[in-house]
Amino acid sequence: MSNSDTIAAIATGPGSGGIGVVRISGVGARQIGEDILGGLPQARMATHRTFKSAGGAAIDAGLAIFFEAPNSYTGEDVLELQGHGGPAVLRLLLRSCIDSGARLAEPGEFTQRAYLNDKLDLAQAESVADLIGASSAAAVLSAHRSLSGDFSNRTEAIKNELIEIRVFVEAAIDFSDEEIDFLEDHSVNDRIKEISKKLELLRGLASQGSLLREGVKVVLTGEPNVGKSTLMNLLSEEEVSIVTEHAGTTRDSIQRHVVIGGVPMLVIDTAGLRVSEDPVEAIGIARALTNAGDADVVLEMRAAGMKARSQTLSLDVDEAKKIIVVNKIDLLGESSRLGTKEGIPMVFLSAKTGDGLEMLKSALLEKAGVRRSDEAPFMARERHLNALERAAEHVSLALVNIAAIELCAEELRMAQNAVSEITGEFVADDLLGEIFSSFCVGK
Repeated sequence: MSNSDTIAAIATGPGSGGIGVVRISGVGARQIGEDILGGLPQARMATHRTFKSAGGAAIDAGLAIFFEAPNSYTGEDVLELQGHGGPAVLRLLLRSCIDSGARLAEPGEFTQRAYLNDKLDLAQAESVADLIGASSAAAVLSAHRSLSGDFSNRTEAIKNELIEIRVFVEAAIDFSDEEIDFLEDHSVNDRIKEISKKLELLRGLASQGSLLREGVKVVLTGEPNVGKSTLMNLLSEEEVSIVTEHAGTTRDSIQRHVVIGGVPMLVIDTAGLRVSEDPVEAIGIARALTNAGDADVVLEMRAAGMKARSQTLSLDVDEAKKIIVVNKIDLLGESSRLGTKEGIPMVFLSAKTGDGLEMLKSALLEKAGVRRSDEAPFMARERHLNALERAAEHVSLALVNIAAIELCAEELRMAQNAVSEITGEFVADDLLGEIFSSFCVGK
């Protein structure tokens, strides 16, 4: 990958559409505009033109917009050709761009150039992909908040506070013979504590944004015929699982994506847990146990008023992941309610009537770690959370070692470096490649 090349790609999604866009970025964008359009349009002015092939044949007609560097998405000269959205048309138009000197862009290369040319920081660049891939309205708002720079501004403010306190600490080390009584200045301790509080708040908002991005894996488990498939249909609001009175109807895992409280969740209905000599059912049961082990939340379902069968398989999962769901309360004439058993939350409901569904949804969100806040979360990735965790740890150690001024200074320096990783001030080239390779081509 060379940033001196001119790149081109189809920027709209696959398939047919009313409009399709081919994007070109780089030093050769002007010449490509001359070749395909017969002349470059006025900068930032949508102009109707005929698009031609390298041989001069007319391919299509549409709008051409030229963005002159540095006032473009990538910071380079950018030409966008907006024509009809047929795949064949767009492929011919892209071929003309390549014939005129461009090369096919790699995944995320336009956004990577925007980052390298200081149009976006790394956290903003990542939020571009998160915004495109958002699966809920809450995730869209969270990703846009990060893209607009709110997350970066908060991390930058913390970094600047760390720099300010480091200046004082370093001065106390360098001028130890002067009248700088470091330990007597309680404002240093107070300021480090304040930075620690801000990091914790930011970590909380980022962790909520991470849930919106990654989603939650929820697995329904339990004996045959306790109502797992009925609950699956209730949560997904469609008939995705077959429901019969016969035990063992579900033999393989069935999954659906749902959104609960703005959080995307992958809900998996599994085969009933019991000892079975049927080889097909046995495979489904093995998959159920595997899915439960990988789940974020396990709904262990039981039927109200029924005793466990002697042939039931035990479920060996972390109890911190569990919610016990007692189904079929309508058969006993009971109403939905909440309870606990040995510290595990219980929800008594009827998957058939829907009574207790909202209680279950609230329990799911709480078990997944969703925390309601007056402030909207930031879309965040695992590396962001890791950097914030390390920064918080170093700030905590700075407080512990405040009497050992050299150690305190070193911990503050490491905290600053950790925070700076979020926006890409310190980042390895291989990490950049990993981040942008997950983008779609054309973005």
